[in-house]
Amino acid sequence: MAGSADAAPGTVAAGSGGPRPALSLAAIGAGTAAAHIGNNFTTFLVGGLIDAYGFTAGAMGLFAMLETLAYGAAMLGVARWGSRLAPRWLALGSTVLVVAAQALSGLGGVLPLLLAGRLATGFGFGVMNGAVNLAAGRTAHPARAISVGIACQTVLFALVNIALPQVAARHGLMAMFGALAGLSLLLGLGTLALPATALPKPAGARAQRPISPAGWRLLLAMGLFAGGSLSIWPFMERAAHAIGLPATTFGWFQSLATITSALGNAALAVAITRLPRRALLGGGLVACALSCALLTTAGIAWVFAVALVVFNASWFIAYPMLLGLAYDQEPDGRLAVMMTATWLLAQSVGALGAGLLADATGSFAGVGLVGFAGCALALGLAMPLARARPHCP
Repeated sequence: MAGSADAAPGTVAAGSGGPRPALSLAAIGAGTAAAHIGNNFTTFLVGGLIDAYGFTAGAMGLFAMLETLAYGAAMLGVARWGSRLAPRWLALGSTVLVVAAQALSGLGGVLPLLLAGRLATGFGFGVMNGAVNLAAGRTAHPARAISVGIACQTVLFALVNIALPQVAARHGLMAMFGALAGLSLLLGLGTLALPATALPKPAGARAQRPISPAGWRLLLAMGLFAGGSLSIWPFMERAAHAIGLPATTFGWFQSLATITSALGNAALAVAITRLPRRALLGGGLVACALSCALLTTAGIAWVFAVALVVFNASWFIAYPMLLGLAYDQEPDGRLAVMMTATWLLAQSVGALGAGLLADATGSFAGVGLVGFAGCALALGLAMPLARARPHCP
């Protein structure tokens, strides 16, 4: 339970042979960052590919969709079979796959090669995120561990958001792919402190237990939240471009947004056991809904910048809070992994839909309203579970 001082079932106690808590949190932070490279920086790749090769928004929607579709499929695989493997080895296998795929994707503007590369990177990112969620499930406060991991990630990404457009401007698109491959390698090495053994299964085959009605409700809430709010994300740089902002300026805005997000997650890690979960979850979802609508309708640079900051900060408050509700239902982490898989599957469909909508209307304005609606519906589904006492199987 996110708000309980008691260790969740399946946690690794001090002295049990697992990594020390500080090392585990650092490794979770490295793994979280490695798993979210695609989510955060594919928008720069999309903009660069459109500028360099003239791809349509629909083609780039497919580009982003395949990455997130493979990401979600990998997460589902980890939910089903990942508990048989140690988080450390899942993370290192992911690193090898992602580094190779990013490097190969930078070889040219051949769409089939780019799409194959997105399938490979997406699968690798999903395996990494599954490893992180399995490792977080062994800590006393899984939602806090995830929040700390996101805070570490966003500090790093604040710098990358500034540097990556500069790399592309000075050295070209291939260098941007290469930089992302190098970043994945460094972060993958940082996951060496993740648990090196699989968690023993108790008698009774817990993995075969059916998902509860509350679990399905949470999965639907995550799908609506992620599919709505993140449908615009692959085209965020294009939305900024549409109001006259170059990629380098967008990078500075996104850096500010990630710094704010890091501060928000650091505060969340402290406050998560002290403040009502309903207030944290509700505030995150409401703020995210409003920022979605503004991001695609604002025509003024400072309004766009404020909306981008609020979007980043609120998304990374709502997400760990939703995962915390999943750990309430299934402390072993299976439902949390499926929640993240649902996020990616929903985002993949949303990205393709956003690209097709933009091609049809010549604007991304309607996509933000879809995000607003998704957050509002997720709020209605999840809030009763945040109020209820957690289920302890």
